[in-house]
Amino acid sequence: MIPSAFDYERATSVDDAVARLAAAGGAGKLIAGGHSLVPLMKLRLNEPGTLIDIARIPELAGVREVDGAIEIGAGTVHHAVATSDLLRARCPVVAETAATIGDPQVRNRGTLGGSIAHADPAADYPATLLALDAEVRIQGPRGARTVAARDFFQDLFTVDLAGDELITAVRFAPVRTAAYAKLYQRASRFAIVGVAAALDVAGGTVRSARLGLTGALSHAVRLTAVEEALAGRPADADSVAAEAARAGDGLSDLNADIHAGADYRRAMVGVFAQRALRAALARG
Repeated sequence: MIPSAFDYERATSVDDAVARLAAAGGAGKLIAGGHSLVPLMKLRLNEPGTLIDIARIPELAGVREVDGAIEIGAGTVHHAVATSDLLRARCPVVAETAATIGDPQVRNRGTLGGSIAHADPAADYPATLLALDAEVRIQGPRGARTVAARDFFQDLFTVDLAGDELITAVRFAPVRTAAYAKLYQRASRFAIVGVAAALDVAGGTVRSARLGLTGALSHAVRLTAVEEALAGRPADADSVAAEAARAGDGLSDLNADIHAGADYRRAMVGVFAQRALRAALARG
C-alpha cells in the first residue's frame, strides 16, 4: 500500500528535533532507519502528518567511553555497534547482539534507538540492555531524564517514552563475562527466544547474575528467579547450567504463533539461558 501524505523535515540537532516534534502538535514522528515505522505507514496503521529525520544528527551517533561507562548514541546503526573495537574489547556481548540483527541492509540502516523505542517483543537489544542494567537517556521539552532499562520496557510495543521525547543514548558499565544466545526465526532473524547473561564472578563463585529474556513474552524481562538461584553458586558450567535449565518454569502468558508454541518457547528459555551462561563463563 501507499502511505498517506506527510511533510518531511530534517532535524540538525537534538534540540531542533525536540522543537520540531513540539511544533507538529502530536502529529510528528521521528525517523532514522525507518525499519519499523515505514512498514506501519505503508499499511496505514500509522499516519504521521510530519516525518522528522534524525538520522544525520552528529550527537546521536557513535560508541564512546564516558567516565568508565560505555555510551552508544541512539542514532548509531547496528553495523557500527557490531564492529565497534571498544565494544569488542570491553563489552563484547553488545557487539555480538547487534551482529545477530536482520541482514546487512537492516544492520546498515537500522539504529539502536529506533529498535528499543519500537520495542518489538522479539527484538534483540532489550535482553542485552536488561542484562547489563543499562540506562536509557531521553530528551524532551521538559528536559533530559534517565530511565533504567528494567523500567523502560513495559509491555507489548510499550516503553517509558512520551510522544514528544526522543532517546539520545544508552549507557552501561562494561562487562566482559556476558553473552547473548538466541533461537532465530529463520526468515526475519528475530528472536523466537533470546537470552542475555551477565555475570560477576570472583574467587570461583558467582557473586551476582543478570539475565534478560526476549522473544518469549509480550516484552523483554529479567529472569530474576534464575538470578537469585545463581548468586553464591560455584562459577562452573555444570552448576550454572543446572539452575538455568529451569529458567522457563515460572513464566506465564508466553507467546504462541506460527513459529513456536508456548510450551516450546518455555523449553527453549532454559536451553538458551544455559547457552548464554556457558558463553559468559567462557569469557571470564
